[in-house]
Amino acid sequence: MGRPRQHDEQTAAQLLEAAERIVDQDGIAALSVRRLATAVGTTTRAVYSLFGSKEGLVVALGARAFELLEAGIEALPETADPQTDLVEAGVKVFRRFAVDHPSLFELAVQRSSAPPELAAAVKPSAAHALDRLRSRVARVDAAGLLGGRRIEIATLEFHALCEGLAALELRGALGRRRAVKIWRDALGALVTGFAHAPAP
Repeated sequence: MGRPRQHDEQTAAQLLEAAERIVDQDGIAALSVRRLATAVGTTTRAVYSLFGSKEGLVVALGARAFELLEAGIEALPETADPQTDLVEAGVKVFRRFAVDHPSLFELAVQRSSAPPELAAAVKPSAAHALDRLRSRVARVDAAGLLGGRRIEIATLEFHALCEGLAALELRGALGRRRAVKIWRDALGALVTGFAHAPAP
């Protein structure tokens, strides 16, 4: 199959942005092919030709979430301090993603409103994003600052704390003025703690 025409790529991007706005406003149940086509000023046929079905559209939204995370981590500069770089990946990438795209965070990361088949469908996109994070953790390990932990375990622990902090912030539990400070403090404590051997 040939590469989609540029018009199709642009239309797909517009449709995904509009779909995200609909889900932000009214939830995943409010997303329909007809409403989306109307919002973008195109036809339902265009939606079906690009995504195949409403289910395909939801999968594309889930994949978009992980593509944004992957691109964000990839674009984050690396410094001589891998611990600080890892903390910044959490604050500047994961937090920013959750705050700017709350419906995608809920749909793809927490999966609280996702259809059961979404997890398997977006698994490749999720794996690519996790690989980017894992590479940041690997730099901490290369500096001898993981305390003997496996990179996989440290990556999971870091991701878990990011997800928990994001969920709390989106519920308003962190407070608007102190959210970033709490993120940096919590992630900094975790990453600094990685340097010590885990309890047996």
